[in-house]
Amino acid sequence: MLIPYLTLGAALFVLGLVGFVSRRNLIIMFLCTELMFQGIVINLAAFGRYPLTGPPTLDGQAFALFLLAVAASEAALGLALVVLLYRFRGTLDAAAWSTLKDS
Repeated sequence: MLIPYLTLGAALFVLGLVGFVSRRNLIIMFLCTELMFQGIVINLAAFGRYPLTGPPTLDGQAFALFLLAVAASEAALGLALVVLLYRFRGTLDAAAWSTLKDS
């Protein structure tokens, strides 16, 4: 029963990675990063529930909870940064931020 969870986690991660690489909007890039985090959380919880050796432990769930806390703090800081960048430049296009000396 481990394979479907790993497949779902890998699909979420790959979907987030493709979205992050192919998009130029900062909000979409931010959401794709969160999607990659959720794929990792599913994999960690699955490995905790169905370990490769020994009985099930809570290690995977503990790591998943820690990663959710990191993702929440990254979401707060990232969203604040995106709002600040939008106020400064007036656009959310990542190409507008490729050179920092233009003002």
